[in-house]
Amino acid sequence: MNIRVGMNPQRGRYYKPRPGVYAILALGSDVLLTHQTEPWPEFQLPGGGVDPGEQPLAALHREVREETGWSISAPRRLGMFRRFTYMPEYNLWAEKLCTVYCARPVRPITAPLEAGHSAVWMAASEAVELLGNDGDARFLQEFIARGGPW
Repeated sequence: MNIRVGMNPQRGRYYKPRPGVYAILALGSDVLLTHQTEPWPEFQLPGGGVDPGEQPLAALHREVREETGWSISAPRRLGMFRRFTYMPEYNLWAEKLCTVYCARPVRPITAPLEAGHSAVWMAASEAVELLGNDGDARFLQEFIARGGPW
C-alpha cells in the first residue's frame, strides 16, 4: 500500500524530503505504541528518521529501541505513505516518506531513551482511534483487517 495522507502541499513552499521507518509491534491483540509529549502529546507508531548513510532496517531497530526501549525481530515491510507537514522540533516543512513494517516485539531492554517518549501497550482497535496521524492509523487498520499476526 502506497498512499498520501494529510494536507496537500502548499504551492511555492519547499518541503525537505524526510525518509522514516515505523513499526506495528503486535503481541496478542495489543500493539506497542510510543507516546510523545512534545511538540504536542500524541500516540504514534514507534519509529523515526533514517539518518544519512543509515540502512532502513538498522534505523528501524534503533528508533524502536530509542522510543520504546524494546528490541524487535523479523521486520516485514507493509508499504509506505507520505505526508506534508511542519515539524516544529526542527523548524522545517517536510515531505515525510514513511515506510511501515510489522515486526515482533522481543523484550524490553531499557527505558525509552528519547526524552518525552513512553512505551504504551493498548488494544489495536483502540490504537487506531488514538494514533496521531492518518497514515499510522490506516496501516494499523489494514493490519487488523488482514488478521495481523494474532
